[in-house]
Amino acid sequence: MDTTTAITLDSLEFTNRFARLDGPFHAQVEPQPLSEVRLLHLNAQLAGQLGLDAGAAARDPDFVAAMAGNRKIVGGAYVASVYAGHQFGTLVPQLGDGRANLIGEVLTPSGEQFELQLKGSGQTPFSRFADGRAVLRSSIREYLCSEAMHALGIPTTRALSLVGASDPVQRERFERAAVVCRVAPSFVRFGHFEYFYFRNRHEEIRQLADHVIEAHYPHLAGFPERYAAWLSEIVQRTARLMAQWQSVGFCHGVMNTDNMSVLGLTIDYGPYGFLDGFDAHHICNHSDEGGRYAYDRQPVIGQWNCSKLLQATLPLLHEDPDQSVEIANAILTRYPADYMNQMMSLWRRKLGLVSEQEEDRELINRFLNLLDKGKSDFTRTFRALSNLRDGDDKPAMRDELLDQAAFDAWLPDYRARLAQDGQPEAERQQAMRAVNPKYVLRNHLAQAAIEKAEASDASEIDRLFRVLQRPYDEQPEFDAYAAEPPPEARHISVSCSS
Repeated sequence: MDTTTAITLDSLEFTNRFARLDGPFHAQVEPQPLSEVRLLHLNAQLAGQLGLDAGAAARDPDFVAAMAGNRKIVGGAYVASVYAGHQFGTLVPQLGDGRANLIGEVLTPSGEQFELQLKGSGQTPFSRFADGRAVLRSSIREYLCSEAMHALGIPTTRALSLVGASDPVQRERFERAAVVCRVAPSFVRFGHFEYFYFRNRHEEIRQLADHVIEAHYPHLAGFPERYAAWLSEIVQRTARLMAQWQSVGFCHGVMNTDNMSVLGLTIDYGPYGFLDGFDAHHICNHSDEGGRYAYDRQPVIGQWNCSKLLQATLPLLHEDPDQSVEIANAILTRYPADYMNQMMSLWRRKLGLVSEQEEDRELINRFLNLLDKGKSDFTRTFRALSNLRDGDDKPAMRDELLDQAAFDAWLPDYRARLAQDGQPEAERQQAMRAVNPKYVLRNHLAQAAIEKAEASDASEIDRLFRVLQRPYDEQPEFDAYAAEPPPEARHISVSCSS
């Protein structure tokens, strides 16, 4: 970008709409300094979007100090918000930003508004006796994955910077502290509304809803039935997000209502994982002993979470409680169709199907069953299908499937279906490669970057970051990043401390 027009952190224009809410929505906090901080990575593209000169920022000790929470930015609000949440299905009436500090909301040169939030900058009133810190391991995972998801085209919070420090933090073992600066239009969650609902604080529910609508759903502001319309959009966005997760084999791991965004963003990257070998029942979080948030459960949990948001906003829908419940149920009943329509659209695109045909669902399910039966690599198999040639009856991808006879039976039906659309081979391949990524953030890749960083080498963070910015491109020089994980790395375990 043109450095003559670039601005510094202290000259950012802060609007701080959430922080200006008058009520018990947040508490003032002071970030707690860390020792020997250093910038491990800076997202140059996002810095430029905010109006910052990335090169100058990376060299500026004041920038690094601010991203570590060691100094305040002029104009920042510095608050932590309070919320509740259903954690693994059980209501916890008070949670909140226990290790997150909202610096404030900035207005970018292009007119966009983003909130900047430090994760790991110390204790807040909502830390619940925890230390308020984040470790290097989990911070690297969040930094890389939020940007990887953005590059995949999936709505998500983003990450501006990753700062490491020398301070020890106790988890399963002693680790080093780190701070991620997260960026999103809003960090308001379903749990924010639950907090006030279960305290019978209806006026705060309305005030918070009005803020979200005015700031992020302005097309609904002033509309007489705006609350029902707004909640309908949230349900639709959530259904769409669940389909997008499923389509790339992403498992969130902790789909509590306090980890659900009212903007339909992927938020809070903890024990997540991308499928390697396809297993519809895959559980990525070893803390999830009952499999509540397994891969195949994510869509229905998305609906369940929406039901809890609707419950928490019943006072907005009608003065008559029975009427409120009726309206809420009508909104929720649209979720399955919204999800299925989006999911089928994405599966069709991944298989290169242009039109909609009645037999598509069976064809798609047969292919997914092939993958599941042999635990075939999800990402690699779909990418290989993208490169299928019209006249190749024994494609190389056949060797990756356990039940080759079933694949041989499926392939002619698939080719016949492609012939119905009549799309030229090259055009089909290009379209399929645009939705079937070659590169995703597999656990063993993240672990390699973590181990190097723990040995004071951040080079793998940068290399992996660059690869994941172009997930749909071939990038032959990085083919190794598209390989299946080695046998010893196929069972890397992640938990809620990840």
